[in-house]
Amino acid sequence: MIKPAATAAKAPSVKDASAIKVLVVDDSAVIRGIVVRWIESAPDMVVVGAAVNGQDAVERAKATKPDVVVLDIEMPVMDGVTAVPLILGACPHAKIIMASTLTRRNAEISMKALALGAADYVPKPTSIGGGEAAEEFRRELLSRVSALGRKRPSMLRATDATVAPSKPNRAAVPVASSTSSGTISAVSAQPYILNKDGLIQLRKVSLIPPQIVAIGSSTGGPQALLQVVQAIAAHITVPVLITQHMPATFTAILAESLSRASGLKCVEGVAGMKLEPGYVYVAPGDYHMTIKGRGGPIELSQGAPENFCRPAVDPLFRSVAAAYGASALAVVLTGMGSDGREGARAITAAGGTVLVQDEASSVVWGMPGAVAQAGLASAVLPLQSVGTEIRKILGLKSR
Repeated sequence: MIKPAATAAKAPSVKDASAIKVLVVDDSAVIRGIVVRWIESAPDMVVVGAAVNGQDAVERAKATKPDVVVLDIEMPVMDGVTAVPLILGACPHAKIIMASTLTRRNAEISMKALALGAADYVPKPTSIGGGEAAEEFRRELLSRVSALGRKRPSMLRATDATVAPSKPNRAAVPVASSTSSGTISAVSAQPYILNKDGLIQLRKVSLIPPQIVAIGSSTGGPQALLQVVQAIAAHITVPVLITQHMPATFTAILAESLSRASGLKCVEGVAGMKLEPGYVYVAPGDYHMTIKGRGGPIELSQGAPENFCRPAVDPLFRSVAAAYGASALAVVLTGMGSDGREGARAITAAGGTVLVQDEASSVVWGMPGAVAQAGLASAVLPLQSVGTEIRKILGLKSR
């Protein structure tokens, strides 16, 4: 029998000094024990505490300052969604992963938690004592803890960024950077910027006005999508296609949330659906969404996952590149992994334009970073500037 996890905070050992500090919160002693054991078995993680409810979690977050909090939703005394802003108040740098069984109600609660500042969600199987579902949950949970808790070197300030010498026949492109003191934007005289990973080469923006916008996102994506869609809502006159890594129940709720926040018609994509200007189409969970030709129709597939994801961004971007060529505008927002990079390569090869979110404003700079470092982006932008840049490229007036 698995012994319940101790609720007392655990001080990291010397060998754990650089490990990701994790606080586990669940009212089930058995589940706490299993999750604690999984995390302790990872070489780069250490459990600094285990809490039995949200109130307990807030106190332990104050005491232990975790990097990541794994937080159940339904608990006595204080539930998970109530605890989210209180935990972030006690430990602002903490990344919170919601973990609960996948029901419509829990999905709605989790979307509320994401809006309140939680970083991600992992669906918990009804039983995690063993089997394929439990192993999938373990893999998903540990990969998210690793991505969210990884210590990131401080970014170069925009005022300190070094611009590389010019190469002939390259046009100037917009460069924006976000710093702890705010947003600094500038137009670079050269098509290069330097960040901690070295030179990033930026591409020219297509001279052909976009006829479609395709957006890919993952970890941290729901919050980012809300901000971007709200920013472009007033005057958007082209179809917008979105692939967000989420389970099926979540994608329907995401579409509803985007509709409420923006006033646009936002729906899950349906096979055979034609694209309408000003509409937003969200790839349904567990289906790759693509388009066949300009204006659609939408096609859905349960083909093999790409980049371990279904829906994946790459299939959407490839289909948009094939249908729209140089009139395609793609955007890659926060997310772990590299999904979207090869699709962005297809967009740029067809003459289209790709924008990416910058590292400082991303929850995880995996997906946008992979595109930027491959030299496929025309601009690397803080989140608050992404919508403005989309409107600018579309030829829309700034609000």
